Amino acid sequence: MVRKTDSASRGRQHSVAAAPHAPSYQGHQLAEPAPWSERAAPDIAPCGVTVERLRYEEEQAYFNELHLLAPIGYFLVGFDGTILQANLAGAEMLGIARTACAQYRFRSFIEPASLADFDSYFSKALNAGKPKHCRFHMIHARGEAVPVTLLASADGSGQACRIVVERAAGRQAALEQCEERFRRMVHSAQEGIWEIDASATTSFVNPKMASMLGYRIEDMLGRPLASFMDEEGKGMLADNLERRRSGIAERHQFKFIHKDGHAIWTSMATNPIFNGAGCYLGALALVTDLAETRQSPELAWELASFDALTGLPNRLMFMDRLKLETRKADRQFSLLALLSIDLNQFADIRQRHGGPAGDALLVEATRRLAGCMRGTDMLARLEGDNVSVVLGGLDHLASVERVAQAMLGLLAQPFDLDGHRVALTASIGVAMYRPQSNQLDALLAQADQAMHAATAQGGNRYAYAAPELQYAAAARQQMTADLARALAKTEFHILYQPIESLETGEVVMAEALLRWRHPMRGLLEPADFLPFAESTGQIVDIGDWVFRETTRQLRQWRTSISPSFKVCMNQSALQLKADASAAAADGCEGMVIEINESALLGDTDLLTQRLAQYRALGIQIALDDFGAGVSSLSHLKHVAFDYLKIDRDSVARIDHDDAELALCEAIIAMAHKLGLKVVAEGVETALQRALLTDAKCDYAQGYWFAHPLEVADFDLMAATLTAQNMH
Repeated sequence: MVRKTDSASRGRQHSVAAAPHAPSYQGHQLAEPAPWSERAAPDIAPCGVTVERLRYEEEQAYFNELHLLAPIGYFLVGFDGTILQANLAGAEMLGIARTACAQYRFRSFIEPASLADFDSYFSKALNAGKPKHCRFHMIHARGEAVPVTLLASADGSGQACRIVVERAAGRQAALEQCEERFRRMVHSAQEGIWEIDASATTSFVNPKMASMLGYRIEDMLGRPLASFMDEEGKGMLADNLERRRSGIAERHQFKFIHKDGHAIWTSMATNPIFNGAGCYLGALALVTDLAETRQSPELAWELASFDALTGLPNRLMFMDRLKLETRKADRQFSLLALLSIDLNQFADIRQRHGGPAGDALLVEATRRLAGCMRGTDMLARLEGDNVSVVLGGLDHLASVERVAQAMLGLLAQPFDLDGHRVALTASIGVAMYRPQSNQLDALLAQADQAMHAATAQGGNRYAYAAPELQYAAAARQQMTADLARALAKTEFHILYQPIESLETGEVVMAEALLRWRHPMRGLLEPADFLPFAESTGQIVDIGDWVFRETTRQLRQWRTSISPSFKVCMNQSALQLKADASAAAADGCEGMVIEINESALLGDTDLLTQRLAQYRALGIQIALDDFGAGVSSLSHLKHVAFDYLKIDRDSVARIDHDDAELALCEAIIAMAHKLGLKVVAEGVETALQRALLTDAKCDYAQGYWFAHPLEVADFDLMAATLTAQNMH
């Protein structure tokens, strides 16, 4: 494109030097651009080039790309009549060399008797807002007169005029000839041609492409591109489409699924398609079946992207994918992990049982590893028994560790080799990609070093390349093991904080609060261990245990305190996504599930389904920490809550902040209008209690009433308050 622009610019400069004064064309004055000295100062691009000049050069380059092969003549003509650009059909129409068109003026090819009419037409076209039509006879270089239709208009850059030339009687024939030429090329091509539209739906395939995947052409048209891929391909597709929309053309390897189900590995040269306004229309790909190229060892080495034994991507494919994933991590500010995996006993097993058994072991081991990953992750065999994994789009390190632990667990299960049970362990090195670093070789080296460190520690473990990450991982591993032990040995403990009715002074509810009696660290608050439990998924088992214990205690209190007594219990977003089987036990009536706004930001359909299951079991719903978030009001409209709990920080300020008191009063009034009961959390003074009572708040809890209590102390306090209120 640069060469085309430069040559066109040189031609234009040369022509102006040859004819420095623009003619008036028989009295019709042309609308020439004003001299540079009379114009406003132009924008200056880098290196001193004007923005206007850059746009003009881009226009010339775009002319070449868009119109070069068109079956009708396209010309770009200077204000002095010099031909600046001509496409192939136009140059042939005049009988001149396209590369030398700047030596000619367009009017010199007009029939002499019509020159005056042409000059008038050309002047009007330059000064009109719309293209102008006219019919003339043009003279070929050989002297032949050809009747043509002209369509001329200023090009908008202030530099030239566009002229479209069509033979008066041969346009249809030219179009048919051009169409036939392209049809022959497309249908006889030995490469697949695949076109998709802006929504990634197939709009065209040639016969070679259809046969490559085992379909008829009509069976592929209108189908989404993703329907010809497996989960791994679909995971790569989104990034590839994003690159096409950004105007990036590139060659890469891609796996498609044949109609009969087997994988087809291809090499694809893809180019985006844009219209004249710059809108993305889709993409066009030239597709090569790699299996057909393997007759040449050199070509196979250059193009093949998968391992023949395991079917996994090889190093070439792996590096391409790693580059894509690092760019995605840079754009999305997400975590990217590279895992280097070595099978510790593989060499010894292969030597004892032979090569074929070793190959079978490697295939089965990689199959197990792949089962631990998402469809968007990548597993590749780089060499020997060394495989690598790319995990992209991660939210936190715990996701990496879950995958690594799952891999170690599956590989530790015995393998069956022709009746022989063999044991295999792995050493996994983990390197985390640093955003914008782009040092892929260094990342690979770090993962390998971490893998060797894991091997040196005895294998069957994972290790981080960065020491600080390794220390943190060791702490998380220890916490995970401690949580599993705590659940098995019933180290968890539940305290209950009373909730008082501000109208009657009775204790009508309690909130269940989890504690952990750690054998080494003492009594731990939820903030000390629940984040670890959520990141590892252990929160679901812990939550089920809490639910069962709480409902058991609730049944006792509904007998000893009041049949209408209720117990509140908090649930996290992860617990809401899990199965509600624990809630299906008898005796759930009187239970109140508290959820905060973070639990409402996920899958609303799943949330609605889960809440419906809870309500069917007699469970009520409370929105916790109201006032601490930013979207509480919208949730009140869409989720059927029974209770609203005002955030403790808001309550703490009502006795010295009039604005905060007014806000709490407004929340209480609004909740009552919506049919909700209100619970104020964190009440610590008599004044706060009095103000909330005056504001018609329904319930309150906090240190003013009682700290979280053991069951026996709670029973005593409830009985005492009940007796006092009766008197």
